[in-house]
Order: sequence, then structure tokens, then C-alpha cells
Amino acid sequence: MYNKRIKIAFIAVLLTVFSCFLPICKISAQGEGGMEAKAECVIEQNSGRILYEAKGDLRLPMASTTKIVTAITVLDHCNDLQKKIEIPKEAVGIEGSSVYLQESEHYTVEELLYGLMLRSGNDCAVALALSFGNTMGEFIAKMNETAQRAGALNSRFENPHGLPCKNHYTTARDLCYITRYAMKNPIFSKIVATEYYSPRAWKNKNKMLTGYEGAIGVKTGYTKAAGRCLVSAATRNGMMVICTVLNCQAMYERSRQLMDDAFHSYRYVPLITSGTTLTVNECARGKVCTDYYYPLMQGEEVQLEIRTQPYSALKNQKVMGQFGIYLSKRLLFSGNLYKL
Repeated sequence: MYNKRIKIAFIAVLLTVFSCFLPICKISAQGEGGMEAKAECVIEQNSGRILYEAKGDLRLPMASTTKIVTAITVLDHCNDLQKKIEIPKEAVGIEGSSVYLQESEHYTVEELLYGLMLRSGNDCAVALALSFGNTMGEFIAKMNETAQRAGALNSRFENPHGLPCKNHYTTARDLCYITRYAMKNPIFSKIVATEYYSPRAWKNKNKMLTGYEGAIGVKTGYTKAAGRCLVSAATRNGMMVICTVLNCQAMYERSRQLMDDAFHSYRYVPLITSGTTLTVNECARGKVCTDYYYPLMQGEEVQLEIRTQPYSALKNQKVMGQFGIYLSKRLLFSGNLYKL
């Protein structure tokens, strides 16, 4: 019994990995009018379930969607958004998108993050990187650590802005994982959902915010090498969907199509709710103390199964047993059952 409990706990930790291999919906594999991307992926935020992907593990350049990693890395290491940063000469005159920082000017971390994510300022990326790393190399190492922590194991970052670099790449799936991790940070979520930052008169370049129902972010990107790239997020009926398209000429149209199909194909449903009682054995019942939600396609409900087992550790008098929620025999969630 002890080994079974250990196995259940271990599998629960790997929930995201397991959920990603469940069946995906019949989202349009080919974009209408030739809109398909070179690689694309759609996931659900809470569970991390892959709702659809095409060439999701193909390594590609990602242009300024790199800045998702830059921003969340800064936020993971920042205790004061109002900290003033003096702009170094290395951050001035960076090619590509810019907010035109000048040497020795002072900006807060918050202002630079808005410049980074709304205006895609490559100069903001360099200023932030040099402020939160003693060297550029040190900050880039932190970026790669952030990506790995988010579950992006097939990516490598060589700069904080996404300008072309030989060994700078990600995948559509990894970028969804990174964005999922970033969107859990309320400051990041607030920034990428902002249409207009009035203190600096910066308008968000992301047209999804005004052109798609429920859109809440997150980042555009373009270089000649990467093509047009877009990571989008939207919420409808309590479900948040994250969509990545890489090297897609019609990136807005394709992203809308993919997310529309995901919202149409899946419902975000409670598998089990707090307060539900389950039978542990012939003599005992236990109570669930957490809500468990998951995106399901029509007809998948019949493939759900809840299994229980008694808890044998007598030292814990509050726990009656454990339960596991399975879909197509794959474990989705596990938890404790408590005394009534």
C-alpha cells in the first residue's frame, strides 16, 4: 500500500506532463485560406492540457515573443517595481523595436516592463537584463532557468529581445508552457492585458486585445528570420486558453481560428467539487476538500473514473484515504480524503 501511495503522489506531481498526452480536439489542422503556421499549439491554462498542436516540438526562432521569458524572469527576481534604473549606454540604439531610451535617463522597473511588453522595446529588454544580471550572460542564464522551471525543455535563449541569433530558439509547445507559467503572475497578467499605458502614452501593439472576445494578452513578434509570431491568451466561460503560432503570415486570423475552435470543442467542467464524499471502503467514507476542473470534449465524460483507497498511515488521524481522477486510464488529479 505504501508503494502505491508513493506512486500516486509522484504521478500527481507530473500532472502537467501526463495531461499533455491526452486526446486533442478536432481543431482545424489547416488554416482557412492558407493561414497555417509553421508550428502552432493551443493549451488550457489551469491543467496545461494540450488542446491542439501541429509541429508543436519543432525548434524555431520566435522573435519578440522572447520577451515573455524576459518579463517573467525579471518579475521572479524583482521585489520593487518602483526601483529606479539608470539607462546604461549598452541599452541605447538597439536595432528593431524601441521606446528610444537615452543614456543616464531613469525609468522604474514597472515602466520598462510596460515598454517591453506593450511597445516591444528591445532597448527596454537590454536595460532590464543588465539591471537584473551582473552581466548579460548571467541574465540569459536566468532566462533559461525560468524556461526550464516552466516546463520548456526544448528551448534555448541567447538574448533578452529575440533579435536573430543562431542558437536562440523555442517551440510552439514550449512557448505555451512559458506563457502559462508567466500568466500565473498577476503583475505579468496585468501588463500584457493593458491596452494603453498612460504614464508614458504607450499603446499595446497586440491587436488581439481589441479584436478578439475575451482576449487578455500576450505578445507579438516579427523578424525576417522568425516570420510573424504571436502568443495569445483569452478567457471564456471560466476557461483560459493560450495559443502560440510561429512563422504565420496571418497570425491574428489563425490565432482567432484556433482559439475559437478550442472554445467550441471543449467545456471547462468540474470533475469533483469540494465537500463531495467518496466511499473509501465498506466501513468508511471521506470528504474532498478541493475543486478539480478540467477541459473536456463532448463524450469524454464517460471515460472519467474515480478510484479510492484507504490511507494506512495511522499517525494521521484526519486522512481517511486517497482518490485519483482518471481520464482514459490516465491519472489527472489525486488527493486526500478527509474524515467527515
